[in-house]
Amino acid sequence: MRALGGIVGVLLILAVLWDAFEVVILPRRVVGRLRLARWFYRLTWAAWAAAGRRMRAGGRREAYLSVYGPLSLLVLIMLWAVTMVIGFGFVQWTVHGDPGARGPATLGDAFYLSGTTFFTLGLGDVVPTRRIAKVLTVAEGGTGFLFLAVIVGYLPVMYQAFSRREVSISMLDARAGSPPSAAELLRRHRDDFGELASLLRDWERWSAELLESHLSYNVLSYFRSQHDNESWLAALTTILDACALIMIGADETCRRQAGLTFAMARHAVADLAQVLAAVPRPSATDRLPPAALEELRRALAAEGVALDGGEAADRRVAELRALYEPFVNGLAAHLVVSLPPFRKVSASADNWQTTAWNPRPPAPAGGPVLEP
Repeated sequence: MRALGGIVGVLLILAVLWDAFEVVILPRRVVGRLRLARWFYRLTWAAWAAAGRRMRAGGRREAYLSVYGPLSLLVLIMLWAVTMVIGFGFVQWTVHGDPGARGPATLGDAFYLSGTTFFTLGLGDVVPTRRIAKVLTVAEGGTGFLFLAVIVGYLPVMYQAFSRREVSISMLDARAGSPPSAAELLRRHRDDFGELASLLRDWERWSAELLESHLSYNVLSYFRSQHDNESWLAALTTILDACALIMIGADETCRRQAGLTFAMARHAVADLAQVLAAVPRPSATDRLPPAALEELRRALAAEGVALDGGEAADRRVAELRALYEPFVNGLAAHLVVSLPPFRKVSASADNWQTTAWNPRPPAPAGGPVLEP
């Protein structure tokens, strides 16, 4: 039994160390299936999201879902630590054999010795009595100290990546509405397509940073935005929608940059859907049926934004949407997020126009501050 316990303990220690290395340190996508963190997030998010889907869409549900990301991170760290303590406890129980006067007399004592060593408490009421047990205790103390140090350094990096992501999402509010929409983004930049090209260039880089950070730290995908009508997926979908429309017209200045941004953003949603196991799926309702596309084209033309018409243009839009919509649909279903419309149909105010004292001010006739 002691030999079997030792084997189990070594396997637990190695599994946690390798899992923590892949999650915290390794800066690349990990595709292995036998990962503690992967199964932890799949099982816990499935249960958490199932409860969230039973709630009515709104602030209460968003508040509930927003807790999962930070809470799951803390629980995962605790799970790693407890598993390491149990693993070292099994090994201590194996190597001690005859416990001696102050050695661990039972498996429970071995776990206690392991816990006080891993968290560097050093109480001394239960101590290792054999030479190999002393070496193991020193190794566990060093492992525990290094583990806690890495975790302390890991959390600021996570929140810095989250903050960088959210800055651009907040800036999109005045440029594309709340929630954002592709038509609103084009309308509000109708007098300065050079500025729109610059904006798309910034979002090309944002998409690349999102891909890098969220592939390395998958838990960031579950961190929700500050406002209920904003999310990283909605912002990314808006940019993809806008690029698809720009590529069939709008302005020659923007077309090349729209193509580059579209490629990077599509790369991000495809890879993130794979990492999060969000199966691509068709949309339950078409976000831009042919009649709505024609209406959007007329509305933008009235604002001075011309889109190409005809069957060729419609077919091109459909081809571009087919490249990314299955992935954003899968991500939206997985993360319990609503996708933005192509065109903002309500006259709701932007987030920057609202306050706790005046949550629903009338939308200004001239639009937001970007308007002349």
